[in-house]
Amino acid sequence: MDNITAEIREWQKKQNAIILVHNYQPAEIQEIGDFRGDSLDLSRKAAQAEAEVIVFCGVRFMAETAKILSPRKTVLLPDIEAGCPLADMVTAKDIRERRKEYPGATVVTYINSSVEAKAESDYICTSSNALRLVNQIPEETVLFFPDQNLGDFIREKTSKKMVLWPGYCPTHMVFLPAELAALKKKYPRAILMVHPECRREIRNMADLVFSTGDMVKWVKKNNPGEVIVGTEIGMIHRLRRENPNITYIPGSDQASCPNMKKITPEKILRSLKELKPIITVPVGIAERAKLALERMLKY
Repeated sequence: MDNITAEIREWQKKQNAIILVHNYQPAEIQEIGDFRGDSLDLSRKAAQAEAEVIVFCGVRFMAETAKILSPRKTVLLPDIEAGCPLADMVTAKDIRERRKEYPGATVVTYINSSVEAKAESDYICTSSNALRLVNQIPEETVLFFPDQNLGDFIREKTSKKMVLWPGYCPTHMVFLPAELAALKKKYPRAILMVHPECRREIRNMADLVFSTGDMVKWVKKNNPGEVIVGTEIGMIHRLRRENPNITYIPGSDQASCPNMKKITPEKILRSLKELKPIITVPVGIAERAKLALERMLKY
């Protein structure tokens, strides 16, 4: 254990803190974390955590989700500037205006969204439970925010009427058909796994379309020899950490989220020492958002 990690552990113990790390975080951050996971995994860990302090190594909407589910705990985001372009593509006002156009429809909002957007929603979903949730809700018309690609993935597989918002994840838009075709030709035995935030033309090329959590489970269960990974490049460290005997090939060397790379060990240590930056959520908004999140946690 290096010096800074040892110091982080010391301060973590002093502050009674838990460190939650998203799968897209840099390798050194993943090694520091107590738990690694996707949005759903970490939402549940945040809700179950007995620690008084939650250090969230991810982006702002994730830390806000942890605060909503654990309002009495201190939630820290080591770099307060770690945001999400996709989450910024829809506002609470946008959702209210779209509701007026489709009275009686249900609003399902991807967890990659602001707390204000969540507060305007009937349900929150993640990439791992979105299809299951949409298929089980009673309403036939679903207003889906903000990721159009995840919404399109659901639309392909459900009889519900999906009304999509034109948001997208910039990192998942970098995958190119020609580049993936070249990789499949170079590695003919490799399984191509992509995230549902990818465009339809990319998903259609894939052998499997999975959330990051489901990628981990599938690889562990099936032990393929080679995997082309069509999601943010930090995912490869998580996969390799748990299944090191498999060859992992990035679907694109450009698939790196700059916001996910903002947190460093030094920022984690400073956050633990100073107990900041603290994530706060207005009570009224938090209560409304929590209802939608609790509905999600049932699926």
